[in-house]
Amino acid sequence: MRGALAVGLMLCTQACAMEPLSDNALSAVRGRDGVSFDLNGFAMTGDARVSYTTPVGTSLYVEKFHASRSDNPLPFADPYRLDILPSAPGLADYINIAFPTNDYGDQRWQLAYDWGVGANGVVREQGSVVVKDMVFYSGGLQFTTPQVNDGIAFGAALKLDIGQLSFQPRGRDDASEAMVFSGVHIGGADGNPWVLAHVAAQPAVINALNDETGPRLHIGIDWPDARYGNGQASAGSIVVDNISFVSPGQPTVDLGSSRIGSVQIQYLDIKFKQ
Repeated sequence: MRGALAVGLMLCTQACAMEPLSDNALSAVRGRDGVSFDLNGFAMTGDARVSYTTPVGTSLYVEKFHASRSDNPLPFADPYRLDILPSAPGLADYINIAFPTNDYGDQRWQLAYDWGVGANGVVREQGSVVVKDMVFYSGGLQFTTPQVNDGIAFGAALKLDIGQLSFQPRGRDDASEAMVFSGVHIGGADGNPWVLAHVAAQPAVINALNDETGPRLHIGIDWPDARYGNGQASAGSIVVDNISFVSPGQPTVDLGSSRIGSVQIQYLDIKFKQ
């Protein structure tokens, strides 16, 4: 038995020896497995503040972020997935982050943050934004290099429901005064995720552009590109079941529902003033 094992190992060593690959062979290698990860039981709370200050000194800030997620009772039952996938011919590969399908809406996010503004040396708190039961259904994000210029090109597909989105001037713990959007539904007009941008067919980009006034932060979505798709922007749908205003000692004012049956982003170009 030992002799047979030794002969087998020797034959395997000779037949299975590693050999160097040429550059052409290496460039033809394509991975087929991605990375799956779960955020089961995720929770985050902190006092960090993010501020944006204009050239004239006025500012806007958000702070004290909170996020938590309730989950499917089975851990890792519906994870996120990260893959590197080939793009259209002639374009760079892209990173794809696929959201969980979440068919039964078990994964629900709770979010809150405070915000405020500053001007003429005075900083004033403006209250809190509170999001309850935000549910993502499939969709995802894509990242790659832009076809022109520098920066980051990205795509995004979105289908979500929000149980309640409220703007509370008295803080996140006091909902006695608020503007409340109940039952917010965003997705594709056909029932699938709304493709706001696609890395090939309609790429979005974040970069810095230079003009006569200097560098500026730029966020944009390009026109639909018929070379890599049908030349049409994806159609989305936005529905709000009810919009209401709540004030202490006053009856609640309900404005009813609001619906946009079909909406498209044909082109977007935002340049932040220096």
